Amino acid sequence: MNAQPDLLYSEEEEALRAAVRDLLTDHCDAAGVIARTESDAPHDLAAWKALAEGMGLAGLLVPEAQGGQGATHREVAVVLEELGRAVAPVPYLTSAVVATEALLACAAEGGLLADLASGRRIGALAVALSVAPGHAYKVVRHEGGTLHGELTGIADGAAADVLLVPADDGGLYAVDATAATVTPQVSLDLTRPLATVRLDGAPGRLLGDAEPAVRRALRAGAGLLASEQLGLADWTLTETVRYLKERKQFNRPVGGFQALKHRLAQLWLEVVSLRAAARNAADALTTGEDTDVAVAVAQAYAASVAVHAAEEAVQLHGGIGMTWEHPAHLYLKRAKADSIAYGTAGAHREALAELVDLQAP
Repeated sequence: MNAQPDLLYSEEEEALRAAVRDLLTDHCDAAGVIARTESDAPHDLAAWKALAEGMGLAGLLVPEAQGGQGATHREVAVVLEELGRAVAPVPYLTSAVVATEALLACAAEGGLLADLASGRRIGALAVALSVAPGHAYKVVRHEGGTLHGELTGIADGAAADVLLVPADDGGLYAVDATAATVTPQVSLDLTRPLATVRLDGAPGRLLGDAEPAVRRALRAGAGLLASEQLGLADWTLTETVRYLKERKQFNRPVGGFQALKHRLAQLWLEVVSLRAAARNAADALTTGEDTDVAVAVAQAYAASVAVHAAEEAVQLHGGIGMTWEHPAHLYLKRAKADSIAYGTAGAHREALAELVDLQAP
């Protein structure tokens, strides 16, 4: 009989949350994030260094014997909640989760895992951000010990020091980013930019089999993305409630109008339900119990809640919510981009139906 999932936060997890929130308050204020999206350097490498080297958070999933912290997906989920609340432009999900999980599945990763765990190097799995766990992904050609081909939609590819590239011989290869041509793509979410990676005879070091590594990495990415979406939804709901308490119309707080109360109550119920789904996915990734089902459930639900929360924030902030200076647009763009990251809600619903033997009509 399966043990019941633990959806509550421990004291250690709450302490971690407080520490990460304090750091992001100092490094990722809304005005600073907006300014970065307008620059040629969208990634906040100072914040990344503080998270990775200062707090050791890049190595949470890596065993201590391999240079990491030996923590679990539950702690990573708490970090991602806070990164979602701040829409932090750091490659945490892509390097500390997805690339790290791919390396953990490979026996021949060498010292690369320790480099990622310490934050000395940033890794990116060269699979399009839109690919769902278990779905087909594009590979490059392996010929004479070198790699040839083009891959698109690589999240945080421009920030990576090392690319983990799947090839047509079934292998996963580590490629130094300087040996590739990495070109930024036009991205809706400017805080998690996409890139095109082109390889023209780049040397690669074989790490292991690509298929199980990519499947493991994308499953963890999808499951923990729900925690980022939770943080995003929670921030937008909290800020919208705060604004509606202060904003007055007809000499009374706007939040006192019954119609708006109903909208916020419905949104609160959705966010609470998302919290349960996201925590369940993080717990399942930690314990290995019904992981595929928990991840599919979380991702089937998370996108609509995050997008709804961000849309309500833009609308209920009125005129100011439509401005570039207010951060609401950052959250809406991240929510929209996350809704197709690591598979759409529809793809996860289809996966869930297969997992529970529910036949299509």
